[in-house]
Amino acid sequence: MTKRARDYGIPFSGTPGPLNAITDVPGVEVGYATIWEGAGKLEVGKGPVRTGVTAILPRGKADSAPCFGAWASLNHGGEMTGTIWLDERGLCEGPVLITNTHQVGVVRDAAITWMRRNAYDALYLLPIVAETYDGLLNDIDGGHIKPDHVFEALDSARDGPIAEGSVGGGTGMMCYEYKAGTGTASRVLPAEQGGYTVGVLVQTNYGERRSLRLGGIRLGERLADDRPRFADDALMPQGHDSQYARWVSGGKRPQTGKDAGDGSIIVIVVTDAPLLPHQLKRVAKRPGLGIGRLGGLGAALSGDIFLALSTANQEVSEAGNARPVQHFPNLNITAIFEAAIDATEEAIVNAMVAAEPTEGANGFFVPAIPIERVRAILAEHHLLETKE
Repeated sequence: MTKRARDYGIPFSGTPGPLNAITDVPGVEVGYATIWEGAGKLEVGKGPVRTGVTAILPRGKADSAPCFGAWASLNHGGEMTGTIWLDERGLCEGPVLITNTHQVGVVRDAAITWMRRNAYDALYLLPIVAETYDGLLNDIDGGHIKPDHVFEALDSARDGPIAEGSVGGGTGMMCYEYKAGTGTASRVLPAEQGGYTVGVLVQTNYGERRSLRLGGIRLGERLADDRPRFADDALMPQGHDSQYARWVSGGKRPQTGKDAGDGSIIVIVVTDAPLLPHQLKRVAKRPGLGIGRLGGLGAALSGDIFLALSTANQEVSEAGNARPVQHFPNLNITAIFEAAIDATEEAIVNAMVAAEPTEGANGFFVPAIPIERVRAILAEHHLLETKE
């Protein structure tokens, strides 16, 4: 199995669950569809393709009951469908999906088809679908994600250990100018605080190298030599694709376009603690603090959008007679906040550690994080954890 951040001695706060994954929360299932095709010069509609779909089912495929939920954003430069309806009623119904920026529509429509096939009998359905931009590595305008890919992600969803890095919606994504994508982590509260589990899954595609921090150390400034670049300069696009030039020059060229620090991150938080929608709104704000620990800035074009769900209150419904619900004490909720922050931070690092160097459209190359150099820097500051 691929090593994760903790296996390399990278320090984190909090106690993880057995899998250190969102699937530590009972009932949660995750599935992927990954599309990886072609190499060389970009031809719209042909590739290269580095993209996919991630599906999170808070109660699993066998249970279509809604759960309480809420969302928040650090910076609104992105999309998460269904949030207006989520705000209005405080309920999330069905799966949550993550993909690339230009294919939110097809993923949303296919999700509706899948939900109808799987006994979701609401009068109408408004699925939650979020996105980050993979157009530097992927033929994002090529329409490569089809309904069958969405069905594959949903039908393959399972509990237990899940893949990280360049998988699902995270296939073409980066983080701090390293290859990244999908990451996950969890935290378990002490028994005296209820023993509840908080699980996080991220699709990460943000951050300029110089901003990267680990354990409070300004790591990125010492890792500035190995940046995204073109394997063959002859393939580097010109004109309106100046975003490429801006990336490989570290944002120093006076051009319009996408800065290296501009990008997005989607964070999904799921817990079995019995939180009500107003409490989940508070939890949904906290991933921004985990991102900030690592140097995230919520840059001008960044879409930092977060969703928090509770799988407790199994009998929650919008119809029928009044029924009781459990309510987590408001003054005890700080422990949930801390768990969400800690798990977000670790999930992001797990996404980077799991990903391998990748060459995509137009020979654009993104390196993997040099884990041994990271270990050496942390060891200098006596921060590297060693197993007994």
